[in-house]
Formats: sequence, structure tokens, C-alpha cells
Amino acid sequence: MSAPYADWSVLAIFIFLYTLVSDRLERTWISEAIFFSLFGAIAGSSALGILSFNVTSEGLKTLVELTLALILFTDAATVDLGALKNSVRWPIRLLGLGLPLTILLGTAIAKVIFPEFSWVEAALLSTMLAPTDAALGEAVVTNPNVPDKIRADLNVESGLNDGICVPVLFCLLAIASPSNPDQSIGTLLFSLFSQQIGIGVLVGSSFAVIGSQLQKKMARGKWQTGAWQLVSVAALAIACFSTSQVLGGSGFIASFTGGLIFGNAANSVKDELLSSAEAAGDTLSLLTWVAFGSVGLGLITTDLTWQIVLYAALSLTIIRILPVVLCLFGTLLNLPSKLFMGWFGPRGLASIVFAVIVLDANLGASKPIVTTVIATIILSVIAHGLTANPLSKLYAKQQDNRSQDE
Repeated sequence: MSAPYADWSVLAIFIFLYTLVSDRLERTWISEAIFFSLFGAIAGSSALGILSFNVTSEGLKTLVELTLALILFTDAATVDLGALKNSVRWPIRLLGLGLPLTILLGTAIAKVIFPEFSWVEAALLSTMLAPTDAALGEAVVTNPNVPDKIRADLNVESGLNDGICVPVLFCLLAIASPSNPDQSIGTLLFSLFSQQIGIGVLVGSSFAVIGSQLQKKMARGKWQTGAWQLVSVAALAIACFSTSQVLGGSGFIASFTGGLIFGNAANSVKDELLSSAEAAGDTLSLLTWVAFGSVGLGLITTDLTWQIVLYAALSLTIIRILPVVLCLFGTLLNLPSKLFMGWFGPRGLASIVFAVIVLDANLGASKPIVTTVIATIILSVIAHGLTANPLSKLYAKQQDNRSQDE
């Protein structure tokens, strides 16, 4: 009975201590993800044993699901649909062409490296590692050395690709572990889209439209104070997720859809409204990274193979960079810019949540798939954390030299 409280006590004290020195730490190459994952690994059951997280605990599953729900909502809400529609070049290419190419290439390579996987299992692994993490890419998207357009487009890509990958993941899971094996794939997918995705879209859009209108009306009538106005957005995001789950839909689809609609309905004041929800999402993200470090170390130390290490390395390089270069073919971007955008696609929170979902599905290949995802995330956290500032400066210098030569 006391173990969960002990975990939360340790986590709360650690986060408080981190806030006291956060400014100094943020000036170093050590990202928040590295710091909190490292703490989780040291304090976890595979090391000191101070934390008792385990990969099958319901509390961990709830934590990562609510974290992704909040982040999907806030990331989607920050996107200006009108601007995205008019930006016919890079974001739409990265999401509409680059993302499918990444999944297809990752599936083919996974099938070669892991011949024991079925094609569906290989596609699951590729889809789980396709989304990029906006928080882990913050060192790049906030770096003034990087051109504004590239920073903005990387931010849009990472904010939307996790939501796009959610229905793909659920489709693959439905095929891999059908509730009724006698159903055809077409019937399974129709059932999935009509139920999980359909209910998710309906709940998310309904809550967002009604919620945004109620909030505007109450704010104009002075019924709502500023502090509670900020809290309401986080509550709306969680309401979208949990209500859709209760009704049999996908809470992640509901959160993503709700965020898109709410953000554009509250466009003039959304930055202020989203601040509280983003802070809540950031806090939950830190807790998730601690849990990831605690649980992930145990899986990696017992199940790591050379095939897993190879796929992790390829996932961060060829599988990510080649589709980005191909989908940006014909644009005014030079090759260094394309390579820069391809490299800075860190894997993070969405992949962690997908790993928990797949492990909970109890597929035959769940454990090697999840171990590969964990290995890739660990490699990404280290590699992208170490290279963000140096490569940003090098890229900026190269672009300045090119401009002078022209």
C-alpha cells in the first residue's frame, strides 16, 4: 500500500530539487529527458530500487496515456490550420509524403533485420518510431541560429505526426490481434474506423466546439476568473480523452481532434489559454521520463541484441533522413538543410506511450518490439541531446558562408 506513495514522494522531491537548479542545467547539453531518464534508471528496481515502477502497472499506463492526451491536445491546438493549408511546401510534404515513406521504409528494414516478425509486426515497430518529439527537439526549434522557417516546420511536423500515427497504430493492432479472428481485414478496419476513430473524432470535435463557445460566453459575461480559465483547457483535454475511452472510442484521436478545433476556435487568445495545459503536460512528461528510465533499463539489460541496436541506429538515420530528403526534393532547400531537418527527428513521448499500448496488447512479438523502441529512444535522447547545439551552430555557419558566396 505504501509503495505507490513512496514512488510519488521520491518523484515530487526530485522534481522540486530540479526546479531550483533548472536554469543552470538548461545551459548545458544535458536535456530534461536525459536528466530525468537517468534519475529513473539509477533509482529504479534494476539499480538502487528506490522506485518500484513496473511496466505492467496500471498507474504507469494511466500516467503515460494522460500525458500523451494532454500533449496531443496542446500540440494540435497550437497549429494554425489556415497557415498550414497555405504552406504548400515543407510541413505538408513532411507529413503527407515523408511520414508514410518513413513507415514503409522502416517496415521493410524491420522485416529484413527481424525475419521472425510478421509484416504487420514490422509495420507496428516502424509506426511506433515514426513520430518525432517536439520537447526533445526544443534545443533546435528554439535556437536562433536555425532559420525561422525550418524551426517552425520542424515544430509543426513534431506536433502533428504523433496524432496522425495513432489511427495507423490502432489499425495494425486490430489486424495483429483481432477480437474476432473470422472477420476479414476489411471488416476489422471498418469496425475500427467506425468505432474507435469515429467516436474519437465525434467526441473530440463536439467537446471542442461546445467548450470553446461556452468559454467565450462565460469570459465575456465575467463568469470565469483568469486562473480557472487556464485550468479549464487541461480539464477539456482530459475530458476528450476519458469520455472517448468510456464510449469505446480512441481517447488519443479525441484529444488530437479536440485540440485542432479548439485551438482554431480560440485563435486570438489560445496562447494564454494553453499555458496551463502545456505546463501540466510538461510536468507529466517529466514523470513519464523517470518511469521510462526506471522500467527501460531493466528491459534493455536483459533483452538487448545486435539486431535491436542496428535497427535503432537505422531508425534515427536512414529510415528518418532518406524520406525527408526525398519528400523535400524540388524545393529551394539545399542538401545540408534537408539533412539537418532529417537528423533532428528525435523519438520520445509518443513512442513510449505506443510501447505501453503494444505491450498491453500481448502480441507474440510484443517484447522484442518494445525493447527495440526503448533502445531507439535511449539512443535518440543521447545522440540528439549531444548534437543539437553543435550542429545548429555548424549549420548556421554553413548557411552564412553560402549566402556570402552567392
